Amino acid sequence: MACRILLTCVSNHIALFSILTSFMPECPCMSLFCVNMTDMDAETTAHTEPMADEEEPLFSNLDLFLFSLIVGLVVYWFMSRKKPEPIPEFKKAPTTRETSFIEKMKKTSKNIIVFYGSQTGTGEEFANRMSKDAQRYGMKGMAADPEEYEMGELSRLSEIKNSLAIFCMATYGEGDPTDNAQDFYDWLQENDDEDLSGLNYTVFALGNKTYEHYNAMGKYVDKRLEELGAKRIFDLGLGDDDGNLEEDFISWREQFWPAVCEHFGVEALGDDSSIRQYELKEHTDINMNKVYTGEIGRLKSFEVQKPPFDSKNPFLATVTVNRRLNKAGDRHLMHLEVDISGSKIRYESGDHIAIFPTNDSALVNKLGQILGVDLDAVISLNNLDEESNKKHPFPCPTSYRTALTHYLDITNSPRTNVLYELAQYASDPKDQENMRKMASSSPEGKALYQSWVLGASRNILAVLEDMPSLKPPVDHLCELLPRLQARYYSIASSSKVHPNSIHICAVVVEYKTGTGRTNKGVATNWLKNKLVTDNSHKSTVPMYIRKSQFRLPFKATNPVIMIGPGTGIAPFMGFIQERAWLKEQGKEVGETVMFFGCRYKNEDYLYQEELEEAEKTQVLTQLNVAFSRDQEQKVYVQHLLKKNKEHIWKLIHSDNAHIYVCGDAKNMAHDVQTALYEIGEELGGMTRTQAIDYVKKTDDKGRYSQDVWS
Repeated sequence: MACRILLTCVSNHIALFSILTSFMPECPCMSLFCVNMTDMDAETTAHTEPMADEEEPLFSNLDLFLFSLIVGLVVYWFMSRKKPEPIPEFKKAPTTRETSFIEKMKKTSKNIIVFYGSQTGTGEEFANRMSKDAQRYGMKGMAADPEEYEMGELSRLSEIKNSLAIFCMATYGEGDPTDNAQDFYDWLQENDDEDLSGLNYTVFALGNKTYEHYNAMGKYVDKRLEELGAKRIFDLGLGDDDGNLEEDFISWREQFWPAVCEHFGVEALGDDSSIRQYELKEHTDINMNKVYTGEIGRLKSFEVQKPPFDSKNPFLATVTVNRRLNKAGDRHLMHLEVDISGSKIRYESGDHIAIFPTNDSALVNKLGQILGVDLDAVISLNNLDEESNKKHPFPCPTSYRTALTHYLDITNSPRTNVLYELAQYASDPKDQENMRKMASSSPEGKALYQSWVLGASRNILAVLEDMPSLKPPVDHLCELLPRLQARYYSIASSSKVHPNSIHICAVVVEYKTGTGRTNKGVATNWLKNKLVTDNSHKSTVPMYIRKSQFRLPFKATNPVIMIGPGTGIAPFMGFIQERAWLKEQGKEVGETVMFFGCRYKNEDYLYQEELEEAEKTQVLTQLNVAFSRDQEQKVYVQHLLKKNKEHIWKLIHSDNAHIYVCGDAKNMAHDVQTALYEIGEELGGMTRTQAIDYVKKTDDKGRYSQDVWS
């Protein structure tokens, strides 16, 4: 009996060890213990016969020893498995970026700082030109992004002798600051007790007269700095991009520097030679994994995508739809859809999608040929000012091909400073003379630049082709050309209906120049060729979202009046989808009135099926379409507004309607406003001045929104 019990015990030990070893294979004690246990089992079995007549207790000392040992091993194993690893303490690494522009100026012996508010790169370009100019007057300047520095230090600028702050401030949208100047704008608004009495300053504003809030940001900065005690040493400059922004800047700059010399008692050095900002380094033996191939920010960011996504870290969105919208005609209007699944990107109806395009490879190859350069050579352009935050003009190291394809603007007409600096490389004295003349502020030079460069729409390639004696080194050209900028498109979808997809509506730009060349819009032609699948690969576009104030009213019961001819219909497709979604949720939705315009009903009636279906289901309570060229007398959206004046006036005056205008700023938006003034005069019994004031008040209350472009 006792033997059977003991044998059963031993068998149970062996089975238990089998189970334990299967669960604890990595336990270092188990293998040794199993060997010993096997020996013990053999020894115990060998001694069972002589003990047959003796009564043994149910559990022997061996059993208790083994059981205790097993329990101890199990407890040890589980405790060692579950013991939490110590969490390392991460100390915040000291920032290498200098946020004090005063300390940086003192360290580098600079006395002029040029801040820029820039959305498309022009403000930054002007700031760089002004900082380089300072050297010609025995001063030292630096361009600075206000987003990178503590602007409260403006009051300390008096600590630096003969110091001056220049502000090149662009206005974005409807009188808004640019993204990088938003914090500076907020600081100016919030600090009424700031004393800037020791600050010398001047402002050059960049804007467009077709917008209602022309140069609002530059005007505000100029006025606000004076209010806080700063001393304006030269008059506010106003640049109009609807006219000739470059000419406005040159004229202002030509008068500005003599005023600076007079104020500080300095003289121009008379050195008009080209001043290089970057030096070339050629890489003959470099790991290609360390070379930029088109990334905007972080190296390899397109291979390993990490949110959040923004202007410095765009998301590669897959193109899922690319179709032509217009049924006929010479133009190509397109509808694209891109997939943002998994990106954590969120958008609202009315926001903009920003897309980074690439230049046409044919243009890049022609530039390489005319300059006689190996486009695949890997280079870096390194800032000669080692203290500068901007180490390179574009991501480096990279190849010339990548720089000219992804980073540099080679399709717009070159500005006068580019012509001026390249003139030294023209072997024909006549070419040199003309290039320098076009860069001057003389009436003759301005006229020549206007006709030969702007009027003929010559880009840098056309300039090089038409001036055979001009052979600049490619690295200097790359230093001078502005950065290729993202393009913004109003989103044509609602995130309520399409949370993982963004829709785009755009017209492909293509036209003949005065020289007989065909110029093509960079982004729209690039997007046109973004097929859903290209050689079995999915097409992608680098993008991010720019938030907008172009929003549906908070109360769905408020009526909305949408006015958007051509591709101006884009945000309203999102609005219509959202109003339909609200109705499906059982919400009460106010009147939704649409005014759309196109050339011909049978050619470019965009989204005709969608609009007519929305009208049929009463999502659109009224659809008004102006076909401008289907009859002898041209009909536009403003004409249909006046035709429906009683209804429009009731919605605006009595029902608290919100008005939205999207499209051309120069003509359409202005004509729509005029039509509303006339309706106010006729049905509201107002004078023109009162009607203008009435419409302005709807704007101030957030009931009149524009998303327009020139």
